[in-house]
Amino acid sequence: MPELSLPEWNTFLSKYPDAHILQSGEWGKLKSAFGWEAVRLASGDSGAQILFRRLPLGFTLGYLPKGPIFSNQSSVISDQSPVISDQFWAEVDAVCRARRAIFLKIEPDEWDDSPLLLGAPRGCFAKGPGVRSSPHNIQPPRTIIVDLRGSEEEILARMKQKCRYNIRLAEKKGVAVRAWDDIEAFHRMMLITSERDVFGVHSLEYYRRAYDLFHPAGMCELLVAEYEGRPLAALMVFAHGKRAWYMYGASTDEERNRMPTYLLQWEAMRWAKARGCTEYDLWGTPDEDEATLEANFETRHGGLWGVYRFKRGFGGEVRRAAGALDRVYNLPLYRLYLYRVSRGAGEQG
Repeated sequence: MPELSLPEWNTFLSKYPDAHILQSGEWGKLKSAFGWEAVRLASGDSGAQILFRRLPLGFTLGYLPKGPIFSNQSSVISDQSPVISDQFWAEVDAVCRARRAIFLKIEPDEWDDSPLLLGAPRGCFAKGPGVRSSPHNIQPPRTIIVDLRGSEEEILARMKQKCRYNIRLAEKKGVAVRAWDDIEAFHRMMLITSERDVFGVHSLEYYRRAYDLFHPAGMCELLVAEYEGRPLAALMVFAHGKRAWYMYGASTDEERNRMPTYLLQWEAMRWAKARGCTEYDLWGTPDEDEATLEANFETRHGGLWGVYRFKRGFGGEVRRAAGALDRVYNLPLYRLYLYRVSRGAGEQG
């Protein structure tokens, strides 16, 4: 299975218009500018864009985000009709070993109730020795998916009453949303939000590169909510195929009573719907089942609990992504890596 050039990968992806955006060539180029090597390979109807990060002594860490991609990804599998061949995984392993990967982390583009996860531990994703369920995910495992099907009135009707009220309140109080290209101002806003809500942000160059890669391809928009010309909140929304993702968002401490973030999210959904998307991924909530989330969101305040209080209003469905798998090639170093992560070294994707 030869490694593919970026044009060859884009040709392969053209057969899979609904592949996850983290498997797009643009995402590989983005990560390649910030310490990763993107390697793309395909065999028959299966393909994968794998990211490698260099470690000391010539070793690497492999990461396959929201993949691999394969032809019958939405079908129910059986023992008689394997979805991904043993040969594909053998070639993946060869690529990883050639780069001295300690392990390959796989985060399948599947929900945890997918029929493709039948078997132990992860059905068609678990072929080969040394595969184990990972104790760590890189992307947020739990999220809320908003259904964009139907009219705008029907989408609004599925939201919580208070959320609809806040969207209309923002409009009545003079908040306006428009496309924006001031990446420096967006980054400054991200830093304000990071300090207030205690989360990490990327560098200015990261957001600029993401915008420059995805926006010309029609796969990204930066939206800002303003009052009397002053930016109050902004977000970067991405789209690929029938899906859209809210990945990066920020707000200032000004005019929060005007509810700019509610109107901003609604306009991002309208942008995604106009592009043909049928679902909008709000990208991250506390990793708890919906019953626990609903029982605790009014009293819990740390971590993503404030985020959940906001996102739940948009009337989406709480979903959990399939857990990550690790294909281990060097068990002693893998154990050392897990120890370091457990001590707070962390993982970044």
